[in-house]
Amino acid sequence: MTGSLPAPLRRHPRLPRAVAFWLLGGVQVLLLAAASAPSPLYPVYEARWGFSATAVTVVFALYAIALLAALTVVGALSDHIGRRPVLAASLLLEVGAMAVFATAADVRSLMLARTLQGLATGGAAGAIGAGLVDLQPGHRPHLGTLVNSVSSCLGLAAGALGAGLLVEYAPAPTTLVYLLLGAAFVAALAGVAAIPETAARHPGALASLRPRVLVPRQVKPHFVAVLPVLVALWALNGFTLSLGPSLSADVLHVHNHVIAGVVIALLTGMGAVGSLALHPRNPGGAMTVGSLALAVGAALVLIGVSAGVAAAYLLGTAVAGFGWGAALLGSFRTVGPLAAAEERAAVFAALYVVGYLALGLPAVAAGVLSGWFGLRRTADGYATVVIVLSLAALVLTSRQRRRAKR
Repeated sequence: MTGSLPAPLRRHPRLPRAVAFWLLGGVQVLLLAAASAPSPLYPVYEARWGFSATAVTVVFALYAIALLAALTVVGALSDHIGRRPVLAASLLLEVGAMAVFATAADVRSLMLARTLQGLATGGAAGAIGAGLVDLQPGHRPHLGTLVNSVSSCLGLAAGALGAGLLVEYAPAPTTLVYLLLGAAFVAALAGVAAIPETAARHPGALASLRPRVLVPRQVKPHFVAVLPVLVALWALNGFTLSLGPSLSADVLHVHNHVIAGVVIALLTGMGAVGSLALHPRNPGGAMTVGSLALAVGAALVLIGVSAGVAAAYLLGTAVAGFGWGAALLGSFRTVGPLAAAEERAAVFAALYVVGYLALGLPAVAAGVLSGWFGLRRTADGYATVVIVLSLAALVLTSRQRRRAKR
């Protein structure tokens, strides 16, 4: 907390705390917008360079793997050296990733760009999550986790929809979106340099770089309870971001890049609605509603894909998206506040480690399976797994609430 900071940090605040708080939320939006922006472009890359659905999911998975590597190595670093330097380094790396994307000439270029982007996003994730909690107003103790959840959903929606529009209607579709994002990251870098530091420096920075996932003892039971829904919601997101454009074209019979962006934005945009709608509820209530909505939405998607009913597919995507946002908010609010200030970035990093494992690995498996069984049958199986995990989450969170009462 700022009260424990050394005198030099207290004497040199830059931006007001409220402004810095919302700036961090904006940086989160930008990072996630950049993460989803390539999705509507994958069909363009496939047509231009002739690679398969499996290659698409491998490119996508490299982002998740690099992000995980960054989370496990530097996820807790901002607890030791401060939020600001970790964020600045991450944004510089993100600018480099946008430059590689803008000049990509083959699949290997995409792999490099996605790897750099994953390292940048993973490096920033723990610092942003912890910084939002550090800077939130005292009279609104859950605003930081709400903004963390909503900004992630809004960023994914904005990136996919914006990229889809630019690909369909703007010149230089594989370049312009990355140039715009790169310029935005440069501006964000200037803003981050002016935020007040909220984490005091203390020893252990080098030791914190040892790859690990740290979950303090008092947090572990609650962390275990939210694992199934974390896996379900991030796995659904990974499938939508990697193979969603191809599946949407198959089910909706519309080959338009805007439609691919709209379907992704429907899932993630409804996620923002779910987070906002469930914010007044307690974390357990948000988790329950979110898990139910994920299960119902996945069932509707299953019906829509199996029967080729576009309305069921779109409605299921919207309902699952609502559950995605509600469950994401509930998991952050269940786990995040239980950590001490000096452990906060590490705990948020652990949440993201689980999330991005679920984002990347099942998507790669789906890409391989789609080559054997076809995209629709693979989507059917994927939706079934999401339903099972969501129902398991209902059981575990209910048990955890009963134990907490006792």
